[in-house]
Amino acid sequence: MERPTRENAASLRPRAIASETSRQIAVVVGASLFVALCARVTVPLPFTPVPLTVENFGVLLVGLMLGGRRGFAALMLYLAEGAIGLPVFNPSGPGGWGQLFGVTGGFLLAYPLVAWLAGWVMESGRKSFARAAFGGLLGEILLFAGGLGWLAFLTHSVSQAFRWGLYGFVFAEIIKVMLAAAMAARWYRRGSAA
Repeated sequence: MERPTRENAASLRPRAIASETSRQIAVVVGASLFVALCARVTVPLPFTPVPLTVENFGVLLVGLMLGGRRGFAALMLYLAEGAIGLPVFNPSGPGGWGQLFGVTGGFLLAYPLVAWLAGWVMESGRKSFARAAFGGLLGEILLFAGGLGWLAFLTHSVSQAFRWGLYGFVFAEIIKVMLAAAMAARWYRRGSAA
């Protein structure tokens, strides 16, 4: 076996950097596509134009598992994909810019910050279920602040915004936070055991 020389080591370094950069880009793109798949699981509700969707779960899981920066990047990419007309948003809306500025627009536009916050909390300490659940809870508070704020702006009514965007979703969101936290904590536990 040939021993590496200085010249060989120097030429390997750019290749290693390029390989790692390619891997990180693939992870971010894959995460944006995962959220798009989650958005396909949608249940229209009769009392609101805001559908029940698994999309929020995908956003939390991406943030918790990828961390703040990559989670933010994945969700910015997701919004860009939707803005140019790719069918990544939940199918009950108009798609494209119409969906970004429609009734679910506040939730959608908050996604990058939600993923960043959940990921940042998870990165900031021991990767436990409690930390993941706390990060997910903070992310959900931020998500609903954005979504309800936008609904209140559109409807000119805070009470209407809460009827359309909060009351029918609380139980499902608790389940999404707990499930995302459990999956992220288990993934980190398995990674540290390997």
